[in-house]
Amino acid sequence: MRGPHNIVRLIRTGATMVRTGAMNAVLDAFEAPRPLRAVAYTLGWPFQWMGYKGDEEMPAATRALTALGPAYIKFGQVLSTRPDVVGNDLARQLRVLQDKLPPFSRSEAIQQVEQELGRPMGEVFSEFSEPIAAASIAQVHKARLVDSGQEVAVKVLRPGIERAFNRDVDAFYLAARIADLFAPGARRLRPMDVIKHFDGVVQGELDLRLESAAASEFAANTVNDEGFQLPQVLWNYSGRRVMTLGWADGTALGDNAALDAAGHDRRVLAERVLSLFLRHALRDGFFHADMHQGNLKVAANGDIIAYDFGIMGHIDEYTRRVYAEILYGFIKRDYKRVAEVHFEAGYVPADQDVDEFARALRAVGEPIFGMDAAHISMGRLLNYLFEVTERFGMETRTELILLQRTMVVVEGVARSLDPHMNIWESAHPVVEDYIKSSIGPKAVASDLAKTAKVLARFGPRLPALVERALIDQSKPAPQRSDRKMDWLVPGAVGLGLGVLLCLGVTYLT
Repeated sequence: MRGPHNIVRLIRTGATMVRTGAMNAVLDAFEAPRPLRAVAYTLGWPFQWMGYKGDEEMPAATRALTALGPAYIKFGQVLSTRPDVVGNDLARQLRVLQDKLPPFSRSEAIQQVEQELGRPMGEVFSEFSEPIAAASIAQVHKARLVDSGQEVAVKVLRPGIERAFNRDVDAFYLAARIADLFAPGARRLRPMDVIKHFDGVVQGELDLRLESAAASEFAANTVNDEGFQLPQVLWNYSGRRVMTLGWADGTALGDNAALDAAGHDRRVLAERVLSLFLRHALRDGFFHADMHQGNLKVAANGDIIAYDFGIMGHIDEYTRRVYAEILYGFIKRDYKRVAEVHFEAGYVPADQDVDEFARALRAVGEPIFGMDAAHISMGRLLNYLFEVTERFGMETRTELILLQRTMVVVEGVARSLDPHMNIWESAHPVVEDYIKSSIGPKAVASDLAKTAKVLARFGPRLPALVERALIDQSKPAPQRSDRKMDWLVPGAVGLGLGVLLCLGVTYLT
């Protein structure tokens, strides 16, 4: 599908921005310089007749992104949580994209439910409401089960959403390829890998069985987290295009007036949102990666309720430790250690100078720590860090894209609750606790125990490996089947000693 027709798609994107009036709003929000404005209008204005008209009742930016399709809507959702980046006016406009998009009809939803579950609606739900929330990929209905009378939320994919989203992402691939070919400075960002990663994440969101599985795993990880709730997945009433969960009552996290009227302390909620995200990312390596206001509620008792688990992030234990050490180093203002971690992890080429890199990091961190709490921003730190790593030849880490993006989104949510929140003070205890548990004697013992379990699986195979190696070694040189087998005897013996050593460590710990 990645053919020349996608060039038309990209031109239409610019044309739509001009036709809907969104171009001005976006350029103003980002304080674009005059040369960039001139280029944007030169490319977009002659083709505005090709742009989509959109819903004229919507604000300009929302109108443009909604007309362009689901992938663009996802981008707008991220920007809606960053009023410090795009300004309060544009952020307010884009917030509509979170859960207030035009819905499809109830009859279409019923048809999909019956087809997916293989039963008539009346046998499954005694009540099935009109859509109560509509987002870029799916919409939600409130319903009641026939069997138990339980109130539930039923999520249904938009008809034809798979094709529509693939069309958008297809054009993104072309844009990434063009950047690869004609913008050498962008190659270190690996735009093709970035789009491929984004594509994979969204393809998972288009199968609600995967979302149900993610919700179930997330619930198991967080069952003991104070101040946090998740609705229960009802597997018997879920499938690829339909997902049913227990109903969650609460106040929308994005409605500050309602939160104040309900007596909730927004400062406490802001700290809770940030600390919960960091705990899930660092402790579990599995986190909600779409934590905007449209996916969060506050229960009557003050608990945060999360839902919509289509985009979940996963990072391995080694990467979590690296990320935590980098964060902790910035919190402690230990820039030499932050630089060393980048080199140890291979994020910065070994031919660079670690001391020079540390000084560059200090230039990033110190101005931020000198700011008033209201202006300390993780987003700003990531932006400055991006500039520094570019100078030192650091490539984009695709495994960290979702984590970094979510960190920025969560910070935006927290700041919308408490504009004067000190991000570093809130992050400090969570990161410090993780550092203590993951780096030190306990962590070493735990790592050895895990290694022992892996090596122990080879135990039953050791005698055969050693025997085969000895027989092969005893053959005359010309008759040996493969000179590469010379390593087997010492290797097998070493493996055996390693297993015994690790088993001993496991026993002692």
